[in-house]
Amino acid sequence: MGSEPSHLHMLFFPYMAQGHMLPMVDIVKLFAARGARITILTTPVNAAIIRPTIDDSSIHLHIIPFPSAEFGLPDGCENRSFVLPEDKRIDFIRAIAALRNPFDSVLEHLRPDCVVSDYFLPWTYHVAAARGIPRLVFHGTNNFSLCASNAFERCREIVDKLDSFVLPGLPHRIEMLKTQVLDFKKLAGTPLGIFTEIFDEAEEVEGKHYGAVMNSFYELEPEYADQNRKVKGKTWNVGPVSLCNKEAAGMSLRGGKHSASVNECLDWLESKAAGSVVYMCFGSGSLFSGEQLREMALGLEEAGHPFVWVVRNEGDDWVPEGYEERIAGKGMVVRGWAPQLLILNHGAVGGFVSHCGWNSSLEGICAGLPMVTWPLYAEQFFNEKLLVEVLGVGVAVGSKVYEFRVEMRPVLEASAVAAAVRRVMGGGEEAEERRRRAKELGEMARRAVEKGGSSFEEIGILMEELMDLKKH
Repeated sequence: MGSEPSHLHMLFFPYMAQGHMLPMVDIVKLFAARGARITILTTPVNAAIIRPTIDDSSIHLHIIPFPSAEFGLPDGCENRSFVLPEDKRIDFIRAIAALRNPFDSVLEHLRPDCVVSDYFLPWTYHVAAARGIPRLVFHGTNNFSLCASNAFERCREIVDKLDSFVLPGLPHRIEMLKTQVLDFKKLAGTPLGIFTEIFDEAEEVEGKHYGAVMNSFYELEPEYADQNRKVKGKTWNVGPVSLCNKEAAGMSLRGGKHSASVNECLDWLESKAAGSVVYMCFGSGSLFSGEQLREMALGLEEAGHPFVWVVRNEGDDWVPEGYEERIAGKGMVVRGWAPQLLILNHGAVGGFVSHCGWNSSLEGICAGLPMVTWPLYAEQFFNEKLLVEVLGVGVAVGSKVYEFRVEMRPVLEASAVAAAVRRVMGGGEEAEERRRRAKELGEMARRAVEKGGSSFEEIGILMEELMDLKKH
């Protein structure tokens, strides 16, 4: 590709939530490493999270103010992953939509060659198009879930009449429970109707923007990558993007946090046998009821394997009596944040209990780990089907209800948690085959991002296309 791409100026605009921001910043690093000039557009608090993880010499942060006060949000509340009362989440979304004019001013001033913005910022298409700048959408999920979601749209009318249904037109037979999907069209007229508006606008611009960038790799889901291209148009699979973080220091800073708990956690893992530890974490946005946390605690204890468990809830009223004494040396509870990439790739870790958010799922795949799947909402129930039924690396814990609200979720008992952990961590032909498959996928993931790999090549193809667009 020569030195030409150094003249390509790409502006990235991530959605302000950890699960969206972290992979997009990783994508930024991949394009910067190939010679693109990069600007990340964000707000002051998010800039502080991003800055420690990037190289200032090739990546520029352009900061615009976030209208917290104007929308009744606490000062500094600029990221969806911060714990927000339910009634303030809508205000947060409206505050993001109010960035339309500042975004337009930035485009007028910087004149980038293209914009890469999050799926949840569909209005950026209209602003960029008015300036004659091509927009690429970043989908924070995989090809399978987009195909599954599209299939659901085609059978939505019949779902209410059935307890379960098969998604039509997919390469595999995928059966869902009615309770595992949410029809966003039904939210219209409710306080959550703003999500319907976002999805409707995203759908409307789907065929108009230049194409989509995916954090996936072709070999992981080839039939769905092909189907997604047929349905959605131009798509580039450039992942797994977390693999751009090769050094331990970079992995521990990802997310903008570093604390003594990083070393404490890694030292603890050093004392454990290879593949003996189960890691349980539910991403940056998942809280649970006290009753559910108690069942999780007892389930991990009952399973009998050493564990590291990341808990985002504050307070200790859920901790079973005598629990800390009983798990001393066997289990480690980490509060708030943990260096997930470092933990997943540690030799002592042999399994991962996950909410099936796509970042976590793909990080587990890259680490070559079998998983216990515990989806909660969003596209997580589709991701569970991919992990368990298509890829064969997951064991479902038994989560059957799509629910944002913590207090409304059915509680899964300790015995279900223990049984799923034992299946993933135990011996026997089924468990060994799952481990073998997980390891194989991890090796495929690494090959995809290496020079000559499918994702490496797709980045090159996209950059060539954008350079041709710029010339003409």
